[in-house]
Amino acid sequence: MGATGYAAARPARALLVLAPGAGAGQRHPFMVSVARGLADRGIDVVTFDFPYRRAGRRVPDRAPALEAAFREAVDAARGWRAGDRLFVGGKSMGGRMATHLAAAGLDGLCGVVALGYPLHPPGRPDRPRIAHLPSIAVPVLVVQGERDTFGTPDELAPVIESMRAPVHLHAVAGGDHSLVVRGAPRGEVPADVLDVVRAWVEDAR
Repeated sequence: MGATGYAAARPARALLVLAPGAGAGQRHPFMVSVARGLADRGIDVVTFDFPYRRAGRRVPDRAPALEAAFREAVDAARGWRAGDRLFVGGKSMGGRMATHLAAAGLDGLCGVVALGYPLHPPGRPDRPRIAHLPSIAVPVLVVQGERDTFGTPDELAPVIESMRAPVHLHAVAGGDHSLVVRGAPRGEVPADVLDVVRAWVEDAR
């Protein structure tokens, strides 16, 4: 599996299994920045790579294969941090796969963290990726940049209203799909975003 664990500096009895986006792996600066930042804030984090990435391929596998790999990572993480409250999440496609697991009723799941949810392909709002979202029952946090070409917070708002799960949408002012604000270094996640995730994880029930 090749998963990487980031142990919490101040354990908060929470574990987040974090999946990367389609075009990057777990060593991408964004993933490392999020994992280290949340570990510093008391959340155990496990990252991993999907099979296509480990095989050196650029095109993602179909959803069932991605979901199976995600479940394997969750099982490995539970063995590492048994007893922690379990959350799943990810960047872009990784966050979408996390919502797939939640919609399927992943056992023992406390919530989902989606960082830049890919609501639709850029320029194709007619192809929304939302069919599974009403099946989610656990709390969801969506962190979305205001300039996200995969779906803005305003586009997400009516989708969230149709969901039965409690959903918190945090908009990053001026942020793009990677939550980067113009002029800020790429790959660095704003500290306030990490603070939002930490506070939400601690409050999610």
